[in-house]
Amino acid sequence: MTGRLHVIGTGPGNPDQMTPEALRAVEASTEFFGYFPYIDRLNLRPDQIKVASDNREELSRAEAALTRAAAGVDVCVVSGGDPGVFAMAAAVCEAIDAGPEEWKSVDLVVVPGVTAMLAVAARIGAPLGHDFCAISLSDNLKPWEIIEKRLRMVAEAGLVIALYNPISKARPWQLGKAFEILREVLPGETPVIFGRAVGRPDERMLVMPLGEAEAERADMATCVVIGSPETRIIARPDLPDLVYTPRFLKAVMR
Repeated sequence: MTGRLHVIGTGPGNPDQMTPEALRAVEASTEFFGYFPYIDRLNLRPDQIKVASDNREELSRAEAALTRAAAGVDVCVVSGGDPGVFAMAAAVCEAIDAGPEEWKSVDLVVVPGVTAMLAVAARIGAPLGHDFCAISLSDNLKPWEIIEKRLRMVAEAGLVIALYNPISKARPWQLGKAFEILREVLPGETPVIFGRAVGRPDERMLVMPLGEAEAERADMATCVVIGSPETRIIARPDLPDLVYTPRFLKAVMR
């Protein structure tokens, strides 16, 4: 009999945004595999074992966790945010797909969580109130040319866009290039939301028009949300502005 392999997300960073189901999975697990900062968010018992690794070791981490689960250990693979959004659930499935037959018998439970774009949207209003998409700007796993094509197409389709992995020391130029592409399609006044570390002590929220948006405002802890032409800002005298996208879209006559 195999052990159970839970794949969980810790949410954007605020402990209150980790779901009760994820907390139960932590309680039931013996060994924990994940990126250092994500595992460190957990309050583990002395008998629970951490196996931490670097952020770029997703597939080897998944393989190690599956090996232990196949041996009968109850294992937990830890992601930030939601484990199914640019995170470890896909890596675990990829490892099962390419791995030994016994891994297909592992009792796999993917626990849904709160991903960064949902936390950012909730903090600022409702920018995801109409159709939207999520795109990672990291070109580690896909060509940059594909990212450019997708950005242009979803902007032309009128979708709100949530950008993950917007900028890093190794990739300092992608977000600026993304803004250039979007300015070719979208109005300059389109709201751009920089939501950094939402729910954590160093949280920072900033809204700028696309025409003035600066890539330097973001880092890898930031989720950038670009509105559609319908996205609106509600100015409030004594409170932060609200940003929302109306649920209803008027028919476009051609």
